[in-house]
Amino acid sequence: MTWGLAALLLATAVTPALAHRGHSSLAVVEIDAKSGALSVTHILQAHDVEPALVDIAPDAQPSLDDPDAMAALVAYVGRQFRIAGVTLSPAGQRLTGDRVELRYIGRLKGKPGQLLINGSLFGDSYDDHQTQVNVRRAGITRTLLFGPADPARSLAIPGR
Repeated sequence: MTWGLAALLLATAVTPALAHRGHSSLAVVEIDAKSGALSVTHILQAHDVEPALVDIAPDAQPSLDDPDAMAALVAYVGRQFRIAGVTLSPAGQRLTGDRVELRYIGRLKGKPGQLLINGSLFGDSYDDHQTQVNVRRAGITRTLLFGPADPARSLAIPGR
């Protein structure tokens, strides 16, 4: 084997590892303008979630195929991602390839002008995890970005 071919093979083997440098998730909060019904859909990457299951579900297999690990993940995200004054209940999950979707539902009390959101996830597993939170109401979207140790933040409810 020539040195050039060896270098090419090494570079090819290393490239996928370099391609994934950060950890991130997306939370989409949708508010029905008339009823105040609220849904939150978390979109996570399995390749980020499964290693984190070691911290989230230490007694389960660190795999999304394990029902105990999936239940622990649903409970973890439900505890960590909070909207003040709103009780969020699990409403289903879907695994599609590397994509993990967790859905929660709730209802706003009254007609608040702001939401206080705690969107920090996976801080025990990653020091670089970012969660983008998109809040939609009446066709308008506002965005917050959370690091793994960020405090809760307020956001004016869009479309008011």
